[in-house]
Order: sequence, then C-alpha cells, then structure tokens
Amino acid sequence: MRLENFLHDKPLYYDTIDYTRMPRVYEKIKSHFAKTKIIHLIGTNGKGTTGRFLAWALYSLGYRVGHYTSPHILRFNERIWLGGENISDLSLEKAHEKLQNILSHQDSDALSYFEYTTLLAMIVYEGCDYVVMEAGLGGEHDATAVFDKILTLVTPIGMDHEAFLGNTIQDIARTKLNALQKSAILAKQPFPEVYTVAREIAQTKSVKIYRVEDLMQQNDIEKIAVIAHNLSLPLYLRENLMLSIGALKYLNIEYQESDFKNSRLFGRLSQIAENIWIDVGHNPLAAQAILESLLGEHYILVYNSYKDKNYKEILGILKPIIGHVEIIAVDEKRIESKENIQKTLEELQIRHSTFESINPHAKYLVFGSFSVVEKFLKYSYLTN
Repeated sequence: MRLENFLHDKPLYYDTIDYTRMPRVYEKIKSHFAKTKIIHLIGTNGKGTTGRFLAWALYSLGYRVGHYTSPHILRFNERIWLGGENISDLSLEKAHEKLQNILSHQDSDALSYFEYTTLLAMIVYEGCDYVVMEAGLGGEHDATAVFDKILTLVTPIGMDHEAFLGNTIQDIARTKLNALQKSAILAKQPFPEVYTVAREIAQTKSVKIYRVEDLMQQNDIEKIAVIAHNLSLPLYLRENLMLSIGALKYLNIEYQESDFKNSRLFGRLSQIAENIWIDVGHNPLAAQAILESLLGEHYILVYNSYKDKNYKEILGILKPIIGHVEIIAVDEKRIESKENIQKTLEELQIRHSTFESINPHAKYLVFGSFSVVEKFLKYSYLTN
C-alpha cells in the first residue's frame, strides 16, 4: 500500500494516547537504525523555526542534515526535510517500503500517524551527520523521545494541549523537560516556573542546562542583528534564531551570517503578499508574539480555532491589532462551532463576518492553526 493511502487510514488525533506503544515497538526494531547525532526540540512555540534555522546553517556548513517537523501546511513532504529541500515522493515511498519490511504487520497497524512518520523520517535520515528532530506533543512521552540525543533545545513553554500535558505551567514544563537526556539549552522563558522545574530536573537527572543568553558573546549578538535584518525577522523569530545559534556554540561549530540565507520557515509570520500575513500559531504565546510584531497596524483577522484552544484569551490578546474578524470555514471535527466563535467575538466586542474573499485594499492576518492557513492558501488566496 502506498504511503499516502497507508497514512490516510490512521487517525491524526486521539482522545487518549498509549504512551507505551512507541517505546515497545522501537525496542524491537532499533537495531535497524544507524546511530546519528540527534538534536531534539521541545517547547510550546518556535520549534519549527528554530529547527529550520539550525538545520539550514548546518547544511550550509557542509553537513548532511535532516530536519523533522510537524504538522505540514500543504504537503506531507514538508515534514521531512533533507539536504536543503523537502523529501521527494519517490524517496518517501522507498523509505515506507523499507520500514514496512522492518515492522511486523501488527506493529505497523498499531502505530499512530505521528509515530509511524517519526520512524519513517529516521529511515530517510540514515547516514546524516545531524538530525534536528522536533517533538510533536509534549516531550517525555512524545514519539521522538525514544531516540538518544546529544542535545535538547527548549523553546518558550506556555499553556497548550492541557488535556494531555497538565493544567499549570509547572505541569506542562515538567512533562516537556522530562525528555531531557544529556544537555539542554533554554530559550528565554516567559514564565519563571519553567526555570524552577528545569533546575529540579537538572539535579535529579544530572543534565547540564544552559540559558541561551549565557552562550552569547557580543559578536554573536551583532551577527544575529545582521541575519535578522537580512531575513526581515520579527522579534520572536530573532529569539528562535538565537537559540539555534546557541546550539552551534554548544557544538563548537563556527558560523557566518551567510550560513542562514534562505533559512526562514514558511508559515511563521510570513508575508505572502503586500497586504497579507499568515501564521500557523494557535495558542496565547503565539498570539502575544504576533501582537508584539504587528502592533501599530490594524488587520482583518481571518480566523478559526480548534475546540480545545483558549480562543477567547487568544482573541483578547490580538484585539489591539484587529479591525474585524472574518471566520473562515474549516471542515474538521476538532474545529469549534461558528456560533461559539461568534459568541466569543461579541463578548469581546469585536466585529465579525464570514470570510469570502480578499479585499486588495485591506491588510490581512491569517491565524488560528495549520488548518486555517492551509484552507486559506488552498481555497482562497492561491485560487484568486
């Protein structure tokens, strides 16, 4: 069975997750995977961009490097990046065939969409010097946690996926940071509780933890400013860039500003037209980053939300830059009802309507999730 059809039969989301399944399966087949240097990314926001900055720099410096990220916006191939480009359909099918020969039929069927994709990526990345691997959900129990890592990068941690990770920052931070193995670098954290939990885990697990700002020297700060200018990076992406450079510093790898050329990941506060910005964020931390980057202008917010997101808080954060909201229809069972979104907007005293088309004379921000951006790109902007 072709990969596309095989994955189509696996649900993308689960109400409950069997955290023992991936470790059990991997233990059976781990001898088939060659050892490689894995840099793990955990956190709530910024994993994708941080990983791509780092992967592109390593690639530019002559290393064979893979970057595993999720979810995708338009094509599955976006999840598995190798040697400067997304994986080809042919290479995906070859990896799928190889993995099918390694797994038992029972285990192949039992693995979730993300678990299977993670193993598939590691088949693709055989022979890499470095693999930059982004966790999917959480850290400690994530499918990516089964592999040995040389370093963990911790992006900003905030409230998200509470049903699986916990209802407090401390609980969420502990679930994520329990994935640490040898050494870790913390990005600047918006909640001091994260540093407290990190210190506890560093002691109990004998993990060496660095703060990214402690790894920076004046010449790094100057280089970051140049790279950020060249790539037109908003503030929060500069922080992600700094974390990627922290990894290079830890690895004792020299870099230049030119090593980050073309390293920006699509969909993260990307300007796709003179009057249109898109961002795949979907939680309060992402909304706050957007607000700080775009404050001073007003936008039509093209929006929708999953039921499990705190969309009232998110919309409240974005309110200073919202002219009005246009709700875009997304056909997924996890999406909140239009009536509930409308009720929330009315409570916040934000004008709203239904998204139909782009007004070329207005400014737009498309935000709310990968699904919102995907729907906008497929059926709205790219078809006009």
